[in-house]
Amino acid sequence: MPVNTRPKAKAARPTAPPPKLRSRKSVVASAPPARVGFSHRTLNSIACLSLLLVTLAVYFRATRNPFVNFDDQTYVFENAHIQDGFTSDAIRWAFTSTYATNWHPLTWLSHILDYKLYGLNAAGHHFTSIAFHAMNVVLLYLLLAWSTGAKGRSFILAALFALHPLNVESVAWVAERKSVLSMFFLLLALWGYGWYTRRPGILRYLAPLFLFACALASKPMAVTLPFLLLLVDFWPLQRVLGASAPSKAFPVPQSPFWKLCLEKVPMLLLSVGSSIITLIAQQSVISSNEHLDFFPRLSNAIYAYVAYLGKTLWPTHLASFYPYEGLRLATWQVSLLFLILAGISVWVWRNRDRRYLPIGWLWFLGSLVPMIGLVQVGAQAMADRYAYLPLLGIFCILVWGIADVCIAKRWDIRRAAIAAGLALTIFSLITWRQIGFWHDSYDLWAHALAVTTDNFMAENYVGTSILLRTYQTTGQRYSEEALVHFQNAVRINPLDPISHLNLGADLHEHGRAQEAIQQYALVLQLTQDPHLIEKALIDLGAASHQLGQYEQARQYYLQALNFDPTSQVVFENLGRLGMDLQIQKLKQSASEKPSASTYFQLGQLQQAVQLNADARNSYQQALKLNPKFADARNALASLDSPPQQ
Repeated sequence: MPVNTRPKAKAARPTAPPPKLRSRKSVVASAPPARVGFSHRTLNSIACLSLLLVTLAVYFRATRNPFVNFDDQTYVFENAHIQDGFTSDAIRWAFTSTYATNWHPLTWLSHILDYKLYGLNAAGHHFTSIAFHAMNVVLLYLLLAWSTGAKGRSFILAALFALHPLNVESVAWVAERKSVLSMFFLLLALWGYGWYTRRPGILRYLAPLFLFACALASKPMAVTLPFLLLLVDFWPLQRVLGASAPSKAFPVPQSPFWKLCLEKVPMLLLSVGSSIITLIAQQSVISSNEHLDFFPRLSNAIYAYVAYLGKTLWPTHLASFYPYEGLRLATWQVSLLFLILAGISVWVWRNRDRRYLPIGWLWFLGSLVPMIGLVQVGAQAMADRYAYLPLLGIFCILVWGIADVCIAKRWDIRRAAIAAGLALTIFSLITWRQIGFWHDSYDLWAHALAVTTDNFMAENYVGTSILLRTYQTTGQRYSEEALVHFQNAVRINPLDPISHLNLGADLHEHGRAQEAIQQYALVLQLTQDPHLIEKALIDLGAASHQLGQYEQARQYYLQALNFDPTSQVVFENLGRLGMDLQIQKLKQSASEKPSASTYFQLGQLQQAVQLNADARNSYQQALKLNPKFADARNALASLDSPPQQ
C-alpha cells in the first residue's frame, strides 16, 4: 500500500521543538543578513581610482616630451605676459586680450600659474594637462553613474574617453590646455545642472550658469551647452513632460518642453556673447578664408563628420594637421558621404525608443557645429582636438548599444567585459604610441607628412624644425633640405601667406634677396593678419637693405612700426640702416675728396657694424694719406688684437 494513502487527519500532531532548537531559531531570525560584495560607495571609489590610475599611467609618457613649435611658443615659452606672473598687467591682459585669435582668460591664467610653478620645465606643464584630463574622466563616470544608475556602462564609457587615441592631441599638447580646462568646467556645469533639476530655483540655477561661463572663458567650444542640456532633459534626466515617464534612476520633476527651452535663455545669451567675441578675435583668420565658397565648406563639413566617425572606430593615421578636403572632393564623393550620414540618421530615428541613440547622435552632430568649418577658421579639414567633447555622444551610442545587444542576445556578460577590456587595451597602446609622436617638433610633423597627402602645413613645420636643428648643430641659418620643404608648401597651397613667408626667409638667408622680396610681397597680398603683415614688412626692409635699397628699406620699417610702435627689431634695423647710409655717404665723399679723416670715420663706422675687412682697408687708406695718423694706426691695431674675454 502506498505510503501517501494514509489519512492526513490522523497524522501525529507535531510536538514543540526542544528549547535549544527554539533558541537557535530565534538567534538566526534576529541576525542581520550577511553582506555580499561591496557597497555602492566602495564600488564608486574603486571605479574612480581605477580610472584615475590608468589615465595617469598611459599619459605619463607625455611628461617626457618638450614644448613643440606648434603654438607652444605663443602660449608659453615666448609669451612675456605668461612669464610676468600674476601681476595686475598680466591679469588685465588675460581678460582683455584676443591674443592668439582667442579670448580665453582662464586658460591664460592656468598657463601663468604653471609658469609660476614649473618655469619652462615642460614636464610640469604636461602634467597639469594630464591631471585635468584625469579629473574629466572621473567626473564623467560619476555624472553618468549618478544620472543613469548604470555603473558598468558608465565605467566603460569613461574608460573609453580616457584612453581613446583621438584625445591625445587635447592632452599631450601644452597649447591645447584650453580643451581639457573647458571640458572640466563643462562637466562641473552638468553636475550643477543635475543638482538644480532636483529642486529648480534661481539660486540653484546660478551654479551651472557660473560654471558654464568658466567653460566659455577657457575655450569657446562650450557654446553648444544650452542645446546639449535640452538633449540631457530628454535622456537621461527625462524631464520633458509627456515625452516619457520620470526617470527611476534620477527622479526629477517634469516640465513642458517650452519651459525647459525658456530655462536655457540665460545660458544661450552667454553663448551668443562668447560667439561674438570669438568672431571678433578670429576675424583675421576667418577673413583669410573668405575666398572659399559655401559648397566647399559644406563638402568639407560632411567629410569631417564621417572622418571623425571613422577615426573613432579605427583610430589610425592621426595627424597634428589634416589638409583641407573641401576643394578636392568630387561631387559623387560628397554625395556618398552625405548618404552615410543620412542613413545613420534614419536608423537612429527608427530606433528612437532607445533614447540614447538620438541623444548621442545629436550630441555628436550638434557639439561639432562650431568647429566643423561652415565658418572656416584656419586651413585644416578637421582636428583631433575638436572631437574631445563631441565623441561623448558616439561613445554613449557604442557602450549602451553594445550592452543592449548583449542583453537581447543573452550573451555572457563576462565575455562582453573581456572584449571591452581588449578594445580598451588596444586603444591604450595606440594612445601610448601617439603620445610618442609629440616627442619633438620634427617627429610630430614628419609623422603628419607620412600619414597625409599634400600637407602644406606639415611641410612648413618640418622645414622650420630642420632649420632650427641645423642652426643648433652648425650655426648655419639656412638649409637646402628645409628649402625643399618650403617650396613644396608653396606648390601645394599658393594662397598660404606663411608658406611664402618661410620660403622668402630661407631664400633671404641663402643670399637670394631679390627672390625673397617677391615672396614677402605675396604675403602682403594674401593676408590681413597684422602679425604676418608686420613680419613681412620687416623682412622686406631687411632684404631691401641688403640690396642697398636704403630708402625703400626705411619705408618698410616705418610701415612696420604702424603695427607695433615699440618693436625693438625695427628700431635696431633702422639704427643699422642709418649707419649704412652714413657709410655710403662717407664712401662717396672719400672717393670725391680723399682725406685721412674721412677714411678714418668710414673705418670707425664699418668696424661698428662688424665690416672688419672694409674697416681695415679704410684705416690703411687713411695711413697712406697721413702716415703719422696715430688714431688710424691704433684702430688698425685693434682689428688685429684678440677680443678681450
